[in-house]
Amino acid sequence: MPRVAVDDNKRMNLRVTPLAKSKLVRAAALRHTDLTDFVTQTALREADAVIAASEVVTLSERDSLCVLNLLEFPPAPNAKLRAAIAAMPKPAA
Repeated sequence: MPRVAVDDNKRMNLRVTPLAKSKLVRAAALRHTDLTDFVTQTALREADAVIAASEVVTLSERDSLCVLNLLEFPPAPNAKLRAAIAAMPKPAA
């Protein structure tokens, strides 16, 4: 189960091995930045990629045409859909 991020402060503690830390420090130095900026920018790039991958659905040409066809010519509502619509709360006027 994913852990919930705590945003009560601006600090985040990481536990890494000495080897991992030395590698991060070296990479930060090669980029002419400090360790915090290096780790933050690298993590944010990865976070953006993960979020983008989870928000985008890639369809094959066949599936894309199927979705477009269903949008253009939707099937008639069945009994379950009609029951679900009837059970929805009515919007306030």
